[in-house]
Amino acid sequence: MFAHNKRLQYTVRVSEPNPGLANLMLEQFGGPQGELAAAMRYFTQAVSEDDPGRKDMLFDIATEELSHLEIIGHIVAMLNKSAKGELAEAASSAAEMYRKINGAGNDSHVTQILYGAGTPLINSAGVPWTAAYIDTIGEPSADLRSNIAAEARAKIVYERLIACTDDPGVKEALGFLMTREIAHQKSFEKALYSMEPNFPPGKLPGDPRFADTYFNMSQGPGEMRGSWNQGDQWDFVSDREKQAAVDGGSGEAEVKLPAKDIDILRALTERTKSNPAVDPPTGAELGMGNQTMADGKTVQGKGK
Repeated sequence: MFAHNKRLQYTVRVSEPNPGLANLMLEQFGGPQGELAAAMRYFTQAVSEDDPGRKDMLFDIATEELSHLEIIGHIVAMLNKSAKGELAEAASSAAEMYRKINGAGNDSHVTQILYGAGTPLINSAGVPWTAAYIDTIGEPSADLRSNIAAEARAKIVYERLIACTDDPGVKEALGFLMTREIAHQKSFEKALYSMEPNFPPGKLPGDPRFADTYFNMSQGPGEMRGSWNQGDQWDFVSDREKQAAVDGGSGEAEVKLPAKDIDILRALTERTKSNPAVDPPTGAELGMGNQTMADGKTVQGKGK
């Protein structure tokens, strides 16, 4: 069950209304790297997790992410306070209201007009939140790696939002949220390394013929060597011929068909085959006017 505490996890102090900034903050409210996406990602993972340690951790972090969603929501609401009242009561003239919601780089007209300067579950571009943001696959070693990356992406978004405001209270709250992303990364990484083995993800091992091969597929200026493609653990393959049909086969696509299907396909191939010896006039050539064809004949056409 959930029990809500009306006190926020971190105190929200907003110095002055700023609808444009509020709109940017929605990225972490209903965006792909936002707190709702994180809460739903970890909550659904926790529900189906069999390991008691990971299950407890995921429920803890999922619930904290809902607390972070609440913080962001209050920041958005506080930044929108004056705009909400003005819109609801039509306190300004039409021209003045239009300037306020569109001028000075303020791009919050979508959230103000459509959502009454509220806290909709959308990102900063007005795109509604979707469960498609959740990429859980149901394999702990893969999901934990994805969770680490998700927390890293969220931290970067918070850094960018911090750079967009001079409001000290907002900066402090965003700094707290950014720091919690770091803490969650640590928890997920510890949980990942507590699984032995944890790589490669899943149950099946890789094919040893290809697991340690690096194919140098993009060749030319800018090529570099490093630990990712050189050393005793790597077989570095630059030869174009050796990059094809690496299984030792022909490199062609093949299928074994019943005799009746082979006969049908042969008939289809015969019916639709091309004749490389002909050079028919095309509509494009006819539309261009008199054209001399490959056989020396002149085709009369009506050009525009």
